[in-house]
Amino acid sequence: MIACKSANSYRALNKNPRTEQNYQMRPSVKLSVVIPMLNESSSLPVLFDHWRNFLRDDCEVLVVDGGSTDDSVSLTEQAGFRVLPALRGRALQMNAGAAMACGDVLLFLHADTIPPPDTARILRNACLDSPCVWGRFNVRIQGRSWMFPVIGTLMNWRSRWTGIATGDQAIFVKKEAFQKVGTFPDQPLMEDIEISKRLLSLSPPLCLKSCVITSGRRWETRGVWRTILLMWRLRWAYWRGTSAQDIARAYR
Repeated sequence: MIACKSANSYRALNKNPRTEQNYQMRPSVKLSVVIPMLNESSSLPVLFDHWRNFLRDDCEVLVVDGGSTDDSVSLTEQAGFRVLPALRGRALQMNAGAAMACGDVLLFLHADTIPPPDTARILRNACLDSPCVWGRFNVRIQGRSWMFPVIGTLMNWRSRWTGIATGDQAIFVKKEAFQKVGTFPDQPLMEDIEISKRLLSLSPPLCLKSCVITSGRRWETRGVWRTILLMWRLRWAYWRGTSAQDIARAYR
């Protein structure tokens, strides 16, 4: 399925930036950012600076903890962010955050993913200018391997071609559409693929060219080629009907 074009919205913003006065005259889009977290204390100090951009842009930020055993919760609360408790599991945590969110648009941001500094502006304008009810960003992988730019580019191409987004690409969706498709499925893995398939019944994704940066630690820890082959094998198994529980066991 061919994805919706972004109507060059991000490029247009760069070439013809709206004045502050014109921007304020546009209809308001309330954005809620839902961040699932589990034992991220070592990364949080850096992430806080990026999350504060959302607060400055009048966004709601909901950090959903799945039972961290380190100092993640206390550090996050001390930094001024709202932390919600939830059962462990990324899908369950994101659903818990979405249930409490007040925004018109939900942005699901992995704790190890860094968004562009002007994410709120990009999303507000993109959602106003597009008929698509959901979408994702391009992704760039941060790390030492020379393969990471190649992997990121292939992920973005695959997503644009198939209409399937991964959580690393920072999926966003209008709250009404999210509720209509039944939220994230209660499964330990591939929840991003499953909700993409459901959302495709409502519209193709809005594929934004602006990049989020995600950590390459998974590839560096397990080996780049080994991780690539593992992920493709697991996706193939899921497409053929293997349960998410069995795939999660193989992933671990």
